[in-house]
Amino acid sequence: MREWFPKSTLGELPEGAARAFAGREALCFEGRRWSFTELSEDVDRAARALLALGIQPGEKVCLWLNNRPEFIHLMFAVIKIGAVLIPVNTRLRTRDVDYVLKQSNSSTLIAEQYSGPVNYLAMLHELLPGLPDADPAALAFPQYPDLQRVLLLGDAPQPGTLYWPEALRWPEALRRGEQAGAGELARRTGAVSPDDTAYIMYTSGTTGFPKGVMHDHAVIRNVTDRINRMAITPQDVILMYLPLFHVFGFGEGPLVSMLSGARQVLTPTFDAEQCLELIERERVTIMHGFDLHFRDMMLAQQRNARRLSSLRTGLLPAGMHNATAIARKTQRELMPTLSCFGMSECGVGAGLSHLDSSEEQRCESSGYPAPGYQFRVIDPETGLDQPTGVHGEILVRGYMLMQGYYQKPKETAEAIDSEGWLHSGDMGLLRPDGCLRFMGRYKDMLKVGGENVDPMEVESHLLEHAGVHDVAVVGYPDERLGEVAVAFVMPAAGGSPDPQQLIDHCRGRIAGFKIPRHVLFVEEFPMTGSGKVRKVELRELALAQIKA
Repeated sequence: MREWFPKSTLGELPEGAARAFAGREALCFEGRRWSFTELSEDVDRAARALLALGIQPGEKVCLWLNNRPEFIHLMFAVIKIGAVLIPVNTRLRTRDVDYVLKQSNSSTLIAEQYSGPVNYLAMLHELLPGLPDADPAALAFPQYPDLQRVLLLGDAPQPGTLYWPEALRWPEALRRGEQAGAGELARRTGAVSPDDTAYIMYTSGTTGFPKGVMHDHAVIRNVTDRINRMAITPQDVILMYLPLFHVFGFGEGPLVSMLSGARQVLTPTFDAEQCLELIERERVTIMHGFDLHFRDMMLAQQRNARRLSSLRTGLLPAGMHNATAIARKTQRELMPTLSCFGMSECGVGAGLSHLDSSEEQRCESSGYPAPGYQFRVIDPETGLDQPTGVHGEILVRGYMLMQGYYQKPKETAEAIDSEGWLHSGDMGLLRPDGCLRFMGRYKDMLKVGGENVDPMEVESHLLEHAGVHDVAVVGYPDERLGEVAVAFVMPAAGGSPDPQQLIDHCRGRIAGFKIPRHVLFVEEFPMTGSGKVRKVELRELALAQIKA
């Protein structure tokens, strides 16, 4: 008997979309337009280039790119030839990328050469010092024993900027790919199994180090269910400003478009004014984001009103108190949204509301379990299920749970129990109407503008400063970003570091969203009887001191 949802692979999607939607427009980026046929052809050209470079099945390929058409070409191409895609957060800096390259055993790094105010090439020079005069398709770096190739995308360098003549440019890789036969590409595509690892998303964990979340091709079912729930058709137009390296943008942009035939309008980054212009000009119908995105667009709309009547719906994760007011205002001023709950470990939309859910459900809950998912809320101390309406730790079970954390069996076993339940570390409750409500984190993880920030990672970095004896990082409410990091520092003996000095110590080495917004000094930390820092008291102290 066939499965009710036949398995397929991500690499097959562009060709399938080309057959189903052919000459319909698939993508618009900065005035350029691609049909589904043209987009599929570009994916195949990229795949042949990767084959020509010698990338083998199972090899890890890091994609450190901003939103651009080549990201879409490469994300499908990498997976199509049986390699494993690793989208790298473009807000990460050398310290973070260094860890990802090493921990993932990546053989290939494809990066921006230069983009706006961020010179990725300068960071590459820092990561890969002493660039060898070697074949650019077969570089060797002692600090990265698995790294064999570095490819650069982007415009020609500006006068006075760093330039890396030894690195291979993407146009040259494409020219090499012209020699690769279509038969080899078909063979490699046919050898990929839906159960193979397709991509690894790195997300901060509770151990102080990022964890690589491994997924197979089951995301196709996950996205298809959401397309059906939101009634997305080829008549829809998706505005995608969310970063494609993030699980949210990765699924809701390229994957939804390929599976539904909807047109995707892609932007390099989020800019409220630009988004409003595109909604009006391109008649956008679908738009997703976090509350801070919708807040900024509503403020921009108040300054300069555009015609936004084409907007139909989108995803706006709700449940936390600080998102409720923005969610309700969005319903009035932009469009009705659906709320959702998800995480890298279980996919977007594990919880999802309906188009006809009440406004209260869409603005104050995180939706119902999506098809194929189950939720429990337990007392984290006893492991027993909590009654309806009583908060506890959210547990998730379903077909799209991660395969595990890459090369972290201990952390994987701690996250997924013997019965297949993912222990999220998030606080929530199950409501009488059956909806889940996400309320925050039991663990100390911060959520800064939709990005996970592990306090232990920031603490570890600050401890490298000579003026710091000990440090504890907690969250502080922020109107725009939800929360920001605050560092409580015990100075080293005889030292009194300047707060700005500690903040500057982080700049350029860890992602900007991880850098503490405030630094407060203490003589000692409040401690539990078991010797742990009472971060609840530190949060209260931050509220008192910063407001004062």
